[in-house]
Amino acid sequence: MQISANGISLEVEDHGSPAGEPLVLIMGLGMQLVAWHPDFVAMLVARGFRVIRFDNRDIGLSQRFDHLGVPNLALDSLRFAVGMKIKAPYTVADMADDTAALLAAMGIPSAHICGASMGGMIAQQLAVRHPQRVKSLTLIMTSSGARSLPGPSLKVRSALISRPADPKNVQSVIEHYVKLYRLIGSPDYPAPEAYLQERLGQSVRRSYRPAGTARQMVAIAADGNRSPLLGQIRQPTQIIHGKADPLVPVEAGIDLGAKIAGAEIDLIPGMGHDLPTPLWPRFVAGIAGAARRA
Repeated sequence: MQISANGISLEVEDHGSPAGEPLVLIMGLGMQLVAWHPDFVAMLVARGFRVIRFDNRDIGLSQRFDHLGVPNLALDSLRFAVGMKIKAPYTVADMADDTAALLAAMGIPSAHICGASMGGMIAQQLAVRHPQRVKSLTLIMTSSGARSLPGPSLKVRSALISRPADPKNVQSVIEHYVKLYRLIGSPDYPAPEAYLQERLGQSVRRSYRPAGTARQMVAIAADGNRSPLLGQIRQPTQIIHGKADPLVPVEAGIDLGAKIAGAEIDLIPGMGHDLPTPLWPRFVAGIAGAARRA
């Protein structure tokens, strides 16, 4: 369903009993709500949550921002590398405001928040900008944005901004994403080929918006270092991070744990930058633990 929030239209799915504890799942860069697997959502519903997943602005079936143009990623990457200011079409803070407005539009005063990767960055901004909306935080494979933290290798950076061999061919786009996920995924929990083809194929056929992904990427770079804000977070926080994450190295999770008061941290050996099926019970336990502490 489409819901108007913060002046834009967001695609939203609402799962579980309306009487359940509201839990909002915020996905990462270029990822759609379907990246939260229905079986994972069902596990959360079984724990008593009312689970809300949605497409971030500019992705999936939510409102497009094509009128803002396509960023020059090479130039913006260079600006970021030398510490120059980056002008973004919109900001991570704007996306946090989208989430707060979505809760308001749904008549939900506050909710537990779980964000993965860029979604975790949005969740940090949400907890600071709209603390009354956040009961607890679960931050998965994400970062404070501190420049001192190690980043991805050149190989991973290059793969992230690369394009499919034939962007107009669905199978070519799927193969492109399969290759990327093989590169950044969990070495100890490799996803079967058929699973990746099915999941990524579903996403590509539902919506393929590389320009939106590029605008989101610039928004991340422009958001900079959130470290000065993290001391304001008082909500119970669970940090989950893979020790083998090649995109957002584990030091980022450790850094968040040190900067958010009272945060509990779960560092998982062999986990990369994805949500492997065998780890779902561990993720659910972490989300439920943060909710209990609230």
